[in-house]
Amino acid sequence: MNAVIYARYSSDNQREESIEGQIRECLEFAERNNYKVIAHYIDRALSARTADRPEFQRMISDSEKGLFDTVLVWKIDRFSRDRYDSAFYKRILKKNGVKVISAMENMPEGPESIILESMLEGIAEYYSAELSMKVKRGQMENALKCKNNGGYTPYGYIVDQKEHALTIDPVRAPIVSEIFSRFDNGESITKIKESLNKRGIKTNMGMEFSYSKVGHMLRNRTYIGEYRFKDIVVPDGIPAIIDKEQFERIQKRMKTYKKAPGKAKAHEEYLLTPKLFCGTCGKLMVGECGTSRNKIYKHYYYKCSEAKHKRCSRKKGLKKDWIEKLVVIVTIESILHDDIIDQIAESILKIQGQKDTTIPALQRQLSECEKSIENMVNAIQAGALTPSTTQRLKDLESEKERLDIAICEAKLARPKFSKEYIVQWIKGFQYGDIDNKAYQRRVIDTFVNSVYVYDDRIVFNYNFKDGTVSLSYDEINNAFGSFLEEPAPRSARCFLVRSRDQRVAVMLRKPPRLTRDLCFSFCDQSS
Repeated sequence: MNAVIYARYSSDNQREESIEGQIRECLEFAERNNYKVIAHYIDRALSARTADRPEFQRMISDSEKGLFDTVLVWKIDRFSRDRYDSAFYKRILKKNGVKVISAMENMPEGPESIILESMLEGIAEYYSAELSMKVKRGQMENALKCKNNGGYTPYGYIVDQKEHALTIDPVRAPIVSEIFSRFDNGESITKIKESLNKRGIKTNMGMEFSYSKVGHMLRNRTYIGEYRFKDIVVPDGIPAIIDKEQFERIQKRMKTYKKAPGKAKAHEEYLLTPKLFCGTCGKLMVGECGTSRNKIYKHYYYKCSEAKHKRCSRKKGLKKDWIEKLVVIVTIESILHDDIIDQIAESILKIQGQKDTTIPALQRQLSECEKSIENMVNAIQAGALTPSTTQRLKDLESEKERLDIAICEAKLARPKFSKEYIVQWIKGFQYGDIDNKAYQRRVIDTFVNSVYVYDDRIVFNYNFKDGTVSLSYDEINNAFGSFLEEPAPRSARCFLVRSRDQRVAVMLRKPPRLTRDLCFSFCDQSS
C-alpha cells in the first residue's frame, strides 16, 4: 500500500530534530507493516490547533488524486489537536479512500473507540503533576537564562539556533526603529501602516501590516530588551532595538488611541457540524443564519451545502435548536438502556485490551539513551573530555528528558478503565439539562456518529455496533413535538411521549424511557 508521512512541530520547545525523529519512527513503522512511503509533507513551527498549515492542506488536496491510501503520523496530535478539524479532515480523507494511522499509538478502528476517546478527554483535567513539573522545569530553566521558549517571534528579531535566544534581525530591525520614530514624531498609525504596505514590506507571516499589528508593536516591551515568560520578567535580558525614553514617550501618546470597546459579535456554535448530512444528496448540512423581515431577530438553521449552489433539490433548512435538541433527546433515549450500556462497556474493554506498542517502543529508546549516557560518562572519566563529547552528553540528557515526558504522556493517555467505571460514566449522561449547550455538545461529541435528514424521516447513527435509529416526522412530532418548541422549566424536564391511546405529558428530572410503541418503531425502521 502507498503511504505518505505527515510530520509537524510547533514553535514551542521543538527543533528540526523533532521532524527527523518523527520521520524515522514513521519509516520504521512503514517497513514493519509493508507500507511504501512515496512522499513527505512537513510543516515547521506551526501549531496543530489550526488547520491553516500549507503542507497539511496540500496533503488533503493531493488525497483526491488517488496516489496514496494511508497517511502516517508519528502521533495523532501531529495531525490535529482540534476536535472539529480532526473529524472534518479525517472525513475528507476517508471519502477519498485514505485513512490516518499513528506509528506510535495503537488506535483501533471502530465506533466505540470514539466513546473511549471522549472518556480520555474527560479525565484530562487530572493531568499528571509529574509531567507538568518536568515540562515547567525545562521552561523555567530556559526563562532564567533568557532563552527562547517558543511561541511567536517578535518582528525585528530572529532566534539564534545555536544559543536558542532572541537576537536582532539586521534586515527587519531598522523597520521597527522607523515605525517607532515616525510615531514618536507625530505620524498616525494608519499612515505608517499604509506606507509600509505601499513599499511592499511584509510581516513575519508574509502578510500586509494592519492597524492592530502596528499598534501591538508600539506597545511591545520586548523592543526595549525586556524578556518575559509567564511571571518571569528580566530587564535587558535580550538585545534592545528601541531606546527606553522613546518607548515611554510613545506609551503616553498611545493612551489617546484607545477606543471604546465595541459590542462583541455573537458567535453561534453549530453542534452538529460536521455530523449532519442531507439524505437527498449525502452532502454535509452547514450552519447558516438569517435576519427577520423587521431586521430585529436572527434565525439560525442548517442547510444542505449543495442546495446553496442549486445542486440539490432539498431547499428547506432545519431550525438549529430544534434539530440539536432532537438529536440529544433521541440519543439519550436510544443509548441509556442497561443492555446498550453493557454492550458499549464490553466493546471499550476489548479496545483497552489490545496490545499497545507505544510505551514499549519509548521505553526501549529510553534504555538505549541511558546506556549511551553511561558510556559517554565512562569515556569522559577515562580522559576523553573534548568539546564534542561534552555537547554529545548534553544532547543525550535532553533526549532522555524528552523520552521521560513522552512515556509519562503515553501512560496518562491510555489509562485502564474498569467495566464498572465505564458503565457509571455513561449513566452520568442521564442527569444532564437538555437545554444546556455544554451538555448537548458532550452528548453529540461522545455518542453521535452521523445524522441523515430525509424528506420523510431522520436517521441517527451512533458510535457502537448496530447503533442506528430511524424516526419518521410523525413519530417525532407525536413523541416530542411540543417539547422541542420551547425550553422545559428549570425545576424539571418536560417530555411528551406517546402511549397506546393518547399523548401524555410527563414531568421528570431525567429523561424517560421510550414507550413500547416507539421502541418497536425503532426496531422496525432500523432492521
